[in-house]
Amino acid sequence: MCIAAEGLFPCVQKPDVDLLPEQLVFRAEGLGNSGNQLYSFTLDLFQQVIPEETQYQVSDRNVQVTLTKEDEEWWPHLTRQKTKLPWLRVDFDRWRSESEDEAEGRDVMSDYPDVYDRLLQEETAPRDNRLNNFRESYLIMYNLWQLLGFAVILGKLAFRYRLEGEDSMLKAYDTAGVNMKLAQGLQVLEILHPLFGMTRGGVLEPLMQVTGRNLMLFVVLEGEPRMQTKPAVFYLFVVWSLVELVRYPYYTLRIIRRELSFITWLRYTIWIPLYPLGFITEGVLYLRALPYFEETGRFSLAMPNAVNMAFHFPTVLKALLLCAFMPGRLMVAGELSEHCETAYLVVMRHMYRQRRKVIGPAKVKQQ
Repeated sequence: MCIAAEGLFPCVQKPDVDLLPEQLVFRAEGLGNSGNQLYSFTLDLFQQVIPEETQYQVSDRNVQVTLTKEDEEWWPHLTRQKTKLPWLRVDFDRWRSESEDEAEGRDVMSDYPDVYDRLLQEETAPRDNRLNNFRESYLIMYNLWQLLGFAVILGKLAFRYRLEGEDSMLKAYDTAGVNMKLAQGLQVLEILHPLFGMTRGGVLEPLMQVTGRNLMLFVVLEGEPRMQTKPAVFYLFVVWSLVELVRYPYYTLRIIRRELSFITWLRYTIWIPLYPLGFITEGVLYLRALPYFEETGRFSLAMPNAVNMAFHFPTVLKALLLCAFMPGRLMVAGELSEHCETAYLVVMRHMYRQRRKVIGPAKVKQQ
């Protein structure tokens, strides 16, 4: 059997092939970006070849060297060293087995499936590893940045509360509003992550959470300054921050394939008190915002107008409140609720099922 090795050299000049029974030495001049360059390499072959039967062909951009093995025996790799050379690649178009019958139509991939798969994996693994490394590095940086952002928000609220007491609750938006808008704005990326294959899971869950929070933050609170001084904003910011201060460390540990039982327990337990508090706080803020938007007409469009269409923003808020708190069979996280219940209760039920799946049901001691 013949083994074909090919190297890429631009404008090959003066090729020199020196073949020993167990070694191939190649030298040539080529015209590169920096002018004429000397290219050379040495291969310690796996077994002996026949130097007298060596053939090579020279073209403008490559030199193809054909070696004839001394023994008709299958080589597991070309070189004596098992270490893969970074500049050496397999040309699957010319790769042949030692069988003479292959020229009559035998398929080398079916003859040696394990060897072919291993070589193909070695060729594609570096590229896949680079993509995985980039994805993991990006997600780690994103999670750590968001963790830092929500830690700053909670720290600023706690520091001002220590200085001013309950009066600081009326200034929560002034204290951490900019930080919260930055952190929540970046969470839009969590909708794109599953779309581009950065994370597993569906798009619906992050879409619902990010859209709901940003509606509250950028439309209701930012759109009506009188809403920014409500004490409920303080509780809302605290709840959001506490949830994320557990969620992002949990995601980071999963990326680096580590697990801390306490963080996992917190991830699937802290929602039990915080989710109801967050739902109630959001509902209170929506109710308090209704008369303000009725009064100002902000974000509403009255008739007549150029587009001949009316839009009443307070009605949208009322519809959101009905969907959130009115019982009904709803689809959340890909699951249809079994009973008539509110959207928030469906979310709570979904989180409870996730908790049972990861942590398991509580063990009751039998006496």
